[in-house]
Amino acid sequence: MKINKFKKLTIIITSLLTIGGLVGCSNTNNDASDKNEIIIGYDNTFVPMGYLDENGDTVGFDVDLATEAFKRMDINMKFQSIDWSMKEAELNSGNIDVIWNGYTLTEERKEKISYTDSYLDNKQIIVTLKTSNIKDKSDLEGKSIGTQTDSSGMEAVLKDTDFVKNLKNKEPVLYDTFDKAFRDLEIGRIDALVADEVLARYYIAQKKDDMYKILEDNFGKEAFVVATKKENTELRDKINSTLNEMKNDGTFDEIYSKWFKQ
Repeated sequence: MKINKFKKLTIIITSLLTIGGLVGCSNTNNDASDKNEIIIGYDNTFVPMGYLDENGDTVGFDVDLATEAFKRMDINMKFQSIDWSMKEAELNSGNIDVIWNGYTLTEERKEKISYTDSYLDNKQIIVTLKTSNIKDKSDLEGKSIGTQTDSSGMEAVLKDTDFVKNLKNKEPVLYDTFDKAFRDLEIGRIDALVADEVLARYYIAQKKDDMYKILEDNFGKEAFVVATKKENTELRDKINSTLNEMKNDGTFDEIYSKWFKQ
């Protein structure tokens, strides 16, 4: 009788473990199959690359590029606003699959991500108010200069150690968005700002009043790329190939003309 009870107990436990294993396998398969949508991380204030318009819609040059590219790849996608200072962490944790939003390739970033060929040139420029007596970098000695946290503008400024040590407080003023930096420049809280040329020129062009000036001095040229996780070279290569296809058939130029008419 004791043996029969033991056998029954063994059968019950084995059955439960088997059922549990099947459920576990089922959930794992569902998780994998549910990954049928690519999540693109972006800063929703980065005009004109990817941002929210007055209607709350996600629009921009990179938005149009990505939408067309993933349509050609027959892959569903959506944009997800992220804290730009955490972009690589969001990517490597799997919260997003791609960074596509005016993402500048730097030596530091090369160690963290896989990246496509460059698809757009850019540089970090210095913007002041038109009424300012600042004419070049040397005039910024003792002045305050703003930029976005963990942006390529911040990296460019910090690399110029001789420039930084002469700034007010010996460091740039950091903002979570360039929009806030521009607003502080307008009201005189900072004397100048360093920003991506594509963003700064677009922002200035939208302003009705002619209140800004761009210095001839800048922090050098750079290139925009699309980033994927370090190990996800397959997705990177698909994006790269599709972008090249779009350049060859004229679609890239059409989208470019839409956003960069001047």
